[in-house]
Amino acid sequence: MKKAIIIVNLIFIFTSCEKAKKEDLIQGKIEKEQIAVVSKIPGKILKIYVKEGDIVQKGDTLAILDIPEVDAKKNQAEGAVISAKAQYKMAVKGATENQIKQLEAKKMGLKEQYEFAQKSIKRLTNMLKDSLISQQTYDETFAKYQGAQAQYNAVVAELDDAKKGARIEQQTMALGQQDRALGALQEVETADQERYIIAPQNMSIETITLTVGELALPGYTLFNGYVANSTYFRFTIPEKQLDKFKKGQEVTVHIPYKKTDIKGNISTIKQLGAYGNIATAYPDYEMQESLFEIKITPSNNDETKDLITKTTVTLSL
Repeated sequence: MKKAIIIVNLIFIFTSCEKAKKEDLIQGKIEKEQIAVVSKIPGKILKIYVKEGDIVQKGDTLAILDIPEVDAKKNQAEGAVISAKAQYKMAVKGATENQIKQLEAKKMGLKEQYEFAQKSIKRLTNMLKDSLISQQTYDETFAKYQGAQAQYNAVVAELDDAKKGARIEQQTMALGQQDRALGALQEVETADQERYIIAPQNMSIETITLTVGELALPGYTLFNGYVANSTYFRFTIPEKQLDKFKKGQEVTVHIPYKKTDIKGNISTIKQLGAYGNIATAYPDYEMQESLFEIKITPSNNDETKDLITKTTVTLSL
C-alpha cells in the first residue's frame, strides 16, 4: 500500500514538473514569405526550364508560352505603322515633284491666257470709247478676261498649297494616326515579351502547377515558391503573456529537430482574428482572451538557409 502511494506521488510530481516546463515554453513554426508566379496572357506551355526544388535568381526564365495570336497581331501592327508613317510623310511633304511640275506648266499656260485677255480688254476699252465696237462685244470679252484671271489665281493657290504641304489640321491628324499605330505596335511587343515567364525575385521553386502543352490562363498560378532569405519564426500567444514581449526585443529561438539555437528580434506583434491560424501546438488561453501573433526575424539569415518550413520551434518565456 505504501509503495502504491509513493508511486502515485512520484507520478503526480513528475506530471507537475512537465506541466510547469511546458508552460515556460511556447511553440511556433518556421515560415517563409510565399510567392506565386502567374501568367498575364493566355498561352500553351511550350517549355519549362526549372523543376521543383530548384533555386532561381531574379530575372531567370522559368517557362515559355506559345502564343500564335500575338505573332499575327504583330504583323498587323507593323503594317499599320508603315502605312501611318507614309500618310504623315505625304501630309508634311505635300505633292510629288511631278505634280509640282504639272502645276507649274498649268500655271504658265493660264498666265499666258490671262495676260492675253488683259491686253485684249485694254484695246477693247479704247475702242468702246470711240464707239468702234458694241457694248455686247465688250461685255463678252470682259467676262472671258475675268474667267482667265480666276483660273490663273486658282492655279497659283493650288501650286502654293502643293509646295507647303497639307493643312496643319491634316498634318496633325496624320501624326495622330502614326502615334496610334506605334502605340498598338508597342502594346503587341509588350504582349510578346509576356510569353517569357520570368522569376520576379530570388526564390525557390516549390510547386509547378502545369506541364508542357497545357493551357495557362491569365492570372493562373504557374509556379509557387518561397522568397530567398525570407525565413522568420511565428508564434501565437494569449493576451496574458503580452507583457513578456515587446517589439525590437532580442530573443533566442530553439530549433528542436536540429538541436540548435538562433537569435532574432521581434519585428511585429499583432492581434489575430477570431479564426486566425494558431501556430502554437498546445494553446493555453481562456476563451475570452485575444490571441496575438509574434513574428521574429533572424539576426543572421545565413543560419536559416537550411531550415525546413513549417517545422516546430520553441521560445522560452
